[in-house]
Amino acid sequence: MAFSLKGIHVPHRKNTADMSAIRMPAPKTVTLLTAMHIGKPAKPVVKAGDQVFVGTLIAEQDGFISSPVYSSVSGTVKSVADTALSNGKTAPAITIESDGEMTPDESIAVPHVNSKEDFIEAVKKSGIVGLGGAGFPTYVKFATDKKIDTLVINGAECEPYITSDSVTMVDNADDILLAIETADKYFNFDKIVIGIEKNKASAIAKMKELSAKNSKIQVKVLPAIYPQGGEKVLVYHTTGRTIKVGELPADSGCIVCNSSTMANIGKYLQTGMPLAEKVVTVDGGAVKEPKNVIVAIGTPIGEVFDFCGGFNEEPEKVIYGGPMMGVAVPDLTVPVLKQTNALLAFNKKEIKTAKTTACIKCGKCTNSCPFGINPAAIAKAYNNKDAEMLEKLGADICMLCGCCAFICPAKRPLVETNSLAKNMLMAERAKKKEGNA
Repeated sequence: MAFSLKGIHVPHRKNTADMSAIRMPAPKTVTLLTAMHIGKPAKPVVKAGDQVFVGTLIAEQDGFISSPVYSSVSGTVKSVADTALSNGKTAPAITIESDGEMTPDESIAVPHVNSKEDFIEAVKKSGIVGLGGAGFPTYVKFATDKKIDTLVINGAECEPYITSDSVTMVDNADDILLAIETADKYFNFDKIVIGIEKNKASAIAKMKELSAKNSKIQVKVLPAIYPQGGEKVLVYHTTGRTIKVGELPADSGCIVCNSSTMANIGKYLQTGMPLAEKVVTVDGGAVKEPKNVIVAIGTPIGEVFDFCGGFNEEPEKVIYGGPMMGVAVPDLTVPVLKQTNALLAFNKKEIKTAKTTACIKCGKCTNSCPFGINPAAIAKAYNNKDAEMLEKLGADICMLCGCCAFICPAKRPLVETNSLAKNMLMAERAKKKEGNA
C-alpha cells in the first residue's frame, strides 16, 4: 500500500470553530442503543419500570469487542425493545423517560488506577469508544500485547463543518493531558504526537501548551487535506510508519485515539462518571443557530436542532457526522449516539444533484485516493462479479472516505460501489473459509 499526501481539498466551512460548547437542558426522553460501537451489542440489564440515574449501567459489555452503555438521564425506563440499525441489523434499544433532574447515580466513584491493567479496566468500564465517528471500543486499543512505543492523538478533524474535536481541545485541554500522562505512566511511550490540521490555530496553540508541560508530547501541524484524519493516513503523516493491509496501528507500534476520546478518558479518571454525554457540532444551511452542544447521549436529534433555534427552512437532508462520511438519517426522532460528532441539516441549495454519466477514464479517482487504489477498476470488477479481481485491486483497503466520488467529473457512485465490492469480497472469503473447514 503506497501512501502519499494524496487527498482532496474540501471546503472547510468551520462556522462554529470559535464557539465553546453549550450544555443542553435535560431531554424529555432518551433512547440508548446497545450497539453504539463496533462489535457485539451490549446486553441490557434493566427492564421497563426500573428507576435509573445519570451513570447507571443499563447494558453490560457482551464480549471482548463490546462496550457498556450507561443512562444519560435520571428517570424511569419506559421500554427495552429491538430496533433497526443503519446497517440493516437489529439490536435492543433502551428508552428512558427523564425526570428532568439529571441526578447522578450514587454508586459513581473515581476509579483506582495503579497499574496498566487498572488503566485498561477503567477505560473499559467508562463505556468510551472512538468518539471521532468510528466507535471502536477504546479499551481494546490499549489491551494489546503488541509492543507500543507511540501514542498518536487524532486532532485532524478534516471533515467540513465539524468543530467538536477542536473545541474540546481548547476547552478540555487539561483532561486530555491527564489522559495522556496516565496512559504514558503505564505504557512508557517513546513519543506522543498530536496531529492537527493547520487551519485550527486555537487548537494548535492550546495543544502546544501541553507540549510545554511534557517533553514527550509533540504537536504535528498537518496540511489541511482530506482525509487527513483517517487512522492509517494519520499514522503515516505523524510517524512515517505504514500500516499494512490487514494490520492495525498496534502492529506498527502505535495506539491512535481521537482528541475527544482522550478528553473523556481524562474526565472519567477524575470523576468516575462514565460516558453519558458528548459535544456535538450542529450546523448546515437549514439550521438557524449553529452551535457546539453538550448533549445527553440518546437525545432525539430533533430536540438538539430545536435547542439551536430550529430550522430556517425545511431541511433537504439531515446527517450524522460530516458530509464526506456521514450517514443520512430517516427522521428527527433518531437519537444522538456515542460516536455522533455532528448533526448537519442541509437546505436545497446545498444538496446538488448532478447527472451521472459514463466513466471518462480521467484517473482523478485514483490520483486522489490516499491509498492509490483504482475505484473505476473496482467498479468494473464488481459489476462482473469478479471477486478474484477485487482481491487483486485491493478493494478491501478502501476506507470509504469519499475522495473519489467527490472529485469524479462523471459523478459516479464510487463510494457505494466500493462498499458493495468490499462486502462481496468478504462474503467470498467467508465462503472459501467455510469450504476449507
